[in-house]
Amino acid sequence: MSRFDELVETVDAYQARAAENYDRIRKLAVDLKEGFCAYLGTKDGVCVHLVPPVGQFKPMTDLERAFSIPSRGFRPLGPVFFGLAVRVTHGTDWIRLTMRCHKLGEKFTLHIDEGPSYTFQLPLADHDPTEFYELLFHHVRAQFTEAIDHYDRGTDARSIGFDFSESEESQDQA
Repeated sequence: MSRFDELVETVDAYQARAAENYDRIRKLAVDLKEGFCAYLGTKDGVCVHLVPPVGQFKPMTDLERAFSIPSRGFRPLGPVFFGLAVRVTHGTDWIRLTMRCHKLGEKFTLHIDEGPSYTFQLPLADHDPTEFYELLFHHVRAQFTEAIDHYDRGTDARSIGFDFSESEESQDQA
């Protein structure tokens, strides 16, 4: 076997693992999107979407842009970032949480940007994610309650640690 063939064989093994990593994280993200919306118990439509982890976003699931690595082609093996948009009013106000997910042994660790981390055991289907949904809910809610508390105490309200989606009205006025 030539050195080039040896290199190609190694990269093929690398890409197989990168594809497995991406597929597992994508499935986890889709499950979390659906599960967290059900956990929130909204009665008026969808309340969670998968969105790009950075940049402007619209509150609509876009599986091709929701992850930091491409769905096809050469993919790096390592942590994957994705955005989770959560509706926070009965209207059209959405925030984005950026998540970083990586595999460590037989566990996936999901880190919420500017927030806590949570470790999922593999296989994911064998474990109830309610504890994670509670953690995520309390993280989102705390961003608002802490700002309210700062305001009520007369101290500077700190900025909320989220990106908000652009409203349709602000896009129409531009």
